[in-house]
Amino acid sequence: MEKYITDERTGLQYELVGDYYLLAGEDAPEENKPIGIWGKEHFQFIKNHRLLLFYDLLFSNKLNDYLADIDRQAEETFTRLIGDMAKSEGITEKLKAENQMEWLRRMNNIQSRAREIVNSENIYT
Repeated sequence: MEKYITDERTGLQYELVGDYYLLAGEDAPEENKPIGIWGKEHFQFIKNHRLLLFYDLLFSNKLNDYLADIDRQAEETFTRLIGDMAKSEGITEKLKAENQMEWLRRMNNIQSRAREIVNSENIYT
C-alpha cells in the first residue's frame, strides 16, 4: 500500500497510518497539547465560574489550545518570578552550599508568593 494517496475528486491527500488512510497535511487534525497543573486549575475555574466562556471554547473546539496556552503563560510567569525574586533577595548558589535549610526556607517562601501571583493574574481571572 502506498504511504500517500490523493483523492482525485476533492484533491485531498491521505497518509497511511497503520491499516487506515487519514487526512494528511494542514487539514489533518491537530494533536492535543499537554495541559499542566496551571491549565487544569484554570479549567476548573472556568467550568465552575465562567460557564459562558467554558461552553464557547468547548463547542468551538478550542478548549484544549486555550488551556495549553494558559498553562504555558502561567509556567513562564512562575519561572520568571522565582528567578527575579531570588535575585532581588540575594539567594545564590553560595547560600545553598553554605546553609541549605536557610536556602530552602527562603526558596519555599518565594515559590509560595510566586504561586499566589500567578493564580491571581493568570488562573483565577
